[in-house]
Amino acid sequence: MPIERVRIFATTLRDGEQSPGASMDESAKVRLAIQLDRLGVDVIEAGFPIASNQEFEGVKRVAEAVKNAQVAALARALDKDIDRAADALKNAARPMLHTFLATSDIHMEYKLRMTRGQVLDAVGRAVTRAKGLIPFVEFSAEDATRSDWDFLVAVTKIAVDAGADVINLPDTVGYTTPDEIREMFRYVIAGVPGSEKVIFSSHNHNDLGLAVANALAAAEGGARQIECTINGIGERAGNTSLEEVVMAMRTRQDKYPIDCGVISEELVPSSMLLSKITGLAVPFNKPIVGRNAFAHESGIHQHGMIANAQTYEIMTPETVGRKRSDLILGKHSGKAGLAKRCAELGYELTEEETKQLYDQFIVLADRKKEVFDDDLHMLILGVQQETFDVYHLDQVRCAGSDPAMALVKLNRGGQVFTDTSVGDGPVDAACMAVDRIVGVSGRLEQFDVRAATPGKDALGEANVLVRFADRVYRGSGASTDIIEAAIKAYVSAVNKYVAYQESQNIVAARRNGATPEEYQTGARL
Repeated sequence: MPIERVRIFATTLRDGEQSPGASMDESAKVRLAIQLDRLGVDVIEAGFPIASNQEFEGVKRVAEAVKNAQVAALARALDKDIDRAADALKNAARPMLHTFLATSDIHMEYKLRMTRGQVLDAVGRAVTRAKGLIPFVEFSAEDATRSDWDFLVAVTKIAVDAGADVINLPDTVGYTTPDEIREMFRYVIAGVPGSEKVIFSSHNHNDLGLAVANALAAAEGGARQIECTINGIGERAGNTSLEEVVMAMRTRQDKYPIDCGVISEELVPSSMLLSKITGLAVPFNKPIVGRNAFAHESGIHQHGMIANAQTYEIMTPETVGRKRSDLILGKHSGKAGLAKRCAELGYELTEEETKQLYDQFIVLADRKKEVFDDDLHMLILGVQQETFDVYHLDQVRCAGSDPAMALVKLNRGGQVFTDTSVGDGPVDAACMAVDRIVGVSGRLEQFDVRAATPGKDALGEANVLVRFADRVYRGSGASTDIIEAAIKAYVSAVNKYVAYQESQNIVAARRNGATPEEYQTGARL
């Protein structure tokens, strides 16, 4: 069965931006439009120029910046809207004017207050005017899936005769089902003379969670353009998710013999950019681009993944722009996943060491949602050395503010180390004192504090990210004193770094037939 081409119409900058909290200024629109162009979409709908001067400028700047995709601007079936949209598109390399009018009885009676005859006249006038200004025009019959099908045929005939190049039959309120929308497209296409000369498009909302399924069904019914958004953002429950519909086509061409020009390796970068611009986080379980889309914690799944990735993955992470699948270490993980991660970190564990490590790992995993690599380094070191002394904070005293001075006492294996340092603030000074005691050089990259218990004397919990050379380590600490909590967190990260360094000595020593102490001093090299 031949594979047919489907156009991808990205309305992230227009319908997607209508999602609460997703508004973008002109510069943000241009940044995202350039990424959408890199993604390989066919059409970028840039906005609704009549809405405001800022919206007009945004569409205008996108039209000037995009070099490959068509740039569309939305307009109601009104002269002033159409003229404004055409003006915003005048510098576009490949402009498209997108005009619309509702066709369902409920919209015509309560919103438009127009008769069917008036709607038909307005559609003809709007498409004719748009076609006179811009060479490529799309007409959308708003709320098409709740419209009378025979009236949809009549409206489509008028629009086609007036010069429309694309006919969009949208599921504006996410009401339809796959069977219904498939048959609607077949019915309208069959009833319109010359329908083979125009492109039929599907624009679906996700109110019932059926947007992607409805888009694919519309394609089965003859639609050859799918309107969608990155991350599925849009009004109410959102729109057809671009990444989901694209990968559904790619993964199941046995079922859907269609494809598009999207460069799928740009899907994750596009998703990340949109999230960064809007501040709308991508749900962890979001298909294709969510953090957990290629993550496996279950021991059974991890064992299968190690044997053959196709046991639990129907596409590779590389095809959507991810580097690899993740075997997440948590309380559901098995020995196979743990052993594989240890090997990736460069450890050669005996069977007995693996068993001891797994027992300790399960205890830690019961307390934490996820066990990170730096946690694993400390566990491994404890198993390989039997005992591993960490640094404990005995005391921290700070004075002054700019500059601040700190005195720090650390205890390791019963031995107390004391030092002082000066810094920009008390936390900076104390961290520098810790570095002097341990003989390391860390850079505090992230510092978060929250109240762990209620009340004036609440226990404060500090979480930090500390960079040592090319690695970042997490640390956490708690105290009723915020500075003490911060330094405990910093010392926690330092311990993980020290554990990693000492564990590397053990690995290298084993490979060279030396003890860790001999390897460190060079006695057996």
